[in-house]
Amino acid sequence: MNEKYAPLFEPYPLRSGITLKNRVVMAPLTNYSSHDDGTVSDAEIRYYARRAKGVGMVITACIYVTENGKGFPGQFSGTSDEMIPSMRRVASTIKEKGAQAVLQIFHAGRMAPPELVPGGDVVSASAVSDNPDTGVVPRALEEEEIEEIIRGFGETTRRAIEAGFDGVEIHGANFYLLQQFYSAYTNRRTDRWGGSREKRLAFPLAVVDEVKRVVAKHAERPFLIGYRFSPEEPYPDGITMEDTFVLVDALAEKELDYLHVSLQHFWSKPRRGADPNRTRIEQIQERLAGRTALMGVGSIYTADDARAAIETGVPLIALGRGIIIEPEWVEKVQEGREQEIATTVRPDAQERLEIPGPLWERMMTVEGWFPVEKESAAHLQTK
Repeated sequence: MNEKYAPLFEPYPLRSGITLKNRVVMAPLTNYSSHDDGTVSDAEIRYYARRAKGVGMVITACIYVTENGKGFPGQFSGTSDEMIPSMRRVASTIKEKGAQAVLQIFHAGRMAPPELVPGGDVVSASAVSDNPDTGVVPRALEEEEIEEIIRGFGETTRRAIEAGFDGVEIHGANFYLLQQFYSAYTNRRTDRWGGSREKRLAFPLAVVDEVKRVVAKHAERPFLIGYRFSPEEPYPDGITMEDTFVLVDALAEKELDYLHVSLQHFWSKPRRGADPNRTRIEQIQERLAGRTALMGVGSIYTADDARAAIETGVPLIALGRGIIIEPEWVEKVQEGREQEIATTVRPDAQERLEIPGPLWERMMTVEGWFPVEKESAAHLQTK
């Protein structure tokens, strides 16, 4: 291995007592490939097995915690104990390859397609529309429903423990329910769950507290807890970097294992609420001041991309699209073959890369999501 990449492969101890064997993490990415009953498919198992060997930790695609929280077709479920054997298949597959297995838990809120939730009853913090995918106006959750969803996060965490996962990542990013409660754009409530910034924080922090309570009660070995967040929203009254600094401070007090900032590009800069000349991740890392580990992500494809990211001082680097395109990313860097790492995907590579069909279809059809080799695509069309 080229020594300049050695920092990527240093072990990293987390607060929970778990030590990651290196600093490279497989980021969560929805794969749309579970069965209709919410159980995982064989294609998903092969997909995880192919990518879990080299990384220190695998964060799964998000699992929904209550029936009205399903956000995607082909999403796997954590809503009942009947799902534990399915969840165990994922955890065992990842751990057998030598990585820590972390389950991402979530509720879609107003981002849920109505055809995927009972009675088409889409819910959120408030009845604010503008879902770019459905245009549906959600129903504002009642107090007892909010408490039920909080318990749902806890119960899914218990199931993750019983299924053999090494931790959970609370999904508070990407416009889903936890973010909907924190954003002044989507939370217009006047009760204890909304209004001031501090009250808008109440729901995400209640979920964190419930997950921590369940882990303390049920985990008989070290079990990690992470939290993923999006640092900004494009809406006029949406989350700003200033709001994110307050969120980061509140989460740091919860003594989690890590915070995972959701970014399309690792080096992106703020829109508002912070210094526009410095990257978001640099300023978040500065705000954390070592209180909790930070995980960075976003358009990291090459070994040099990852080295530059780790040199910012961020201790953990997540690969999403990069490790889907190049399942042997870690092994190639460790073996000094980093020049062989693929950074684009060929349209004829699905079987070789062991990517489930529904995910592959979206990779090929959603413009700009994955770097697809256009020349190869044109060649295939003329054959």
